[in-house]
Amino acid sequence: MTDLAPAYSPFFGCMGAASAIVFASFGAAYGTAKSGIGIASMAVMKPDLIMKSIIPVVMAGILAIYGLVVAALIIGKIGSAPGYTLFDAFCHFAAGLSVGICGIAAGFAIGIVGDAGVRATAQQPRLFVGMILILIFGEVLGLYGFIVGVMLHLKVQS
Repeated sequence: MTDLAPAYSPFFGCMGAASAIVFASFGAAYGTAKSGIGIASMAVMKPDLIMKSIIPVVMAGILAIYGLVVAALIIGKIGSAPGYTLFDAFCHFAAGLSVGICGIAAGFAIGIVGDAGVRATAQQPRLFVGMILILIFGEVLGLYGFIVGVMLHLKVQS
């Protein structure tokens, strides 16, 4: 054990992997649940629009995939303490937090927009394109976190 690679350094890498999947999945679950409520309410009035309105649920599910990918990348690089430095551990921790917290933010955005959007689209079909555009802007928040997480992961030399 050295000052640059103490015995507790793998803990931070593991917390990065856990943060990535837990927080991204939380955002995906919220987005799915909130959008699902809107879809269920809309389906009472117009059941023929259910498949068209499932898009927010799919977009929310993608957030969990971002977290899973970054968590898998981190887990693949975590090593034992002598060869796993604090720099590596903190980069992995930051990568996990980046994708995870951005996943929460994107999930909230997708859920709220998906709920209101599918209800509004049921009443006025011309709002569909606008809803999709707003959903894309919500999804890209998660994508930004994913990109930063991967870039931080690539900083690790081991």
